[in-house]
Amino acid sequence: MKLRTGFNIHQSGRTLITVALLGAFVTGHSAYADKRPPSITASQLSLELATNAAMAALGQCRQDGYAVSVAVVDRSGTLIAQVRDPAAGPHTIGSSYGKAFTSASMGQSTTNLANAIVSNPALSGLRDMDPRLVILAGGLPITMGGQRIGGIGVGGAPGGHLDEACAKYGLQQIRAE
Repeated sequence: MKLRTGFNIHQSGRTLITVALLGAFVTGHSAYADKRPPSITASQLSLELATNAAMAALGQCRQDGYAVSVAVVDRSGTLIAQVRDPAAGPHTIGSSYGKAFTSASMGQSTTNLANAIVSNPALSGLRDMDPRLVILAGGLPITMGGQRIGGIGVGGAPGGHLDEACAKYGLQQIRAE
């Protein structure tokens, strides 16, 4: 049996199947093409929003009398903006980044993570999962339009709850959820 294209069809039918599949692929009418998941559009944290949140958090802490560092990262934990009060300790640079990274990565406040470890010691391994994680109060995820787009971390106030209050103020200024 011959097709009009001149190809010989073997008794096994393999060539016919190959030609049919090739035709479906070339024309884009495969069964798979109709069952692909819908595409997802991810929001991105802009440099302007990150800088505004960082500066607002720093300003709030200064107003409260605390010299701190503030870091803002994107969803993947990459640093977008970081500011440091000249009077803040050098360790606050790393702690603010670590808190921001942790919140962006884990999707919750570093206070919640610290409390979870205290109430369930089996979770203490979280601290060793990634060297960039800092599980101390002062980090919050940044959510806009129902999507987590980053994290903010503050370090240097005399208590994590004070760091967190400044971070929360920074997020309020950019209307994050």
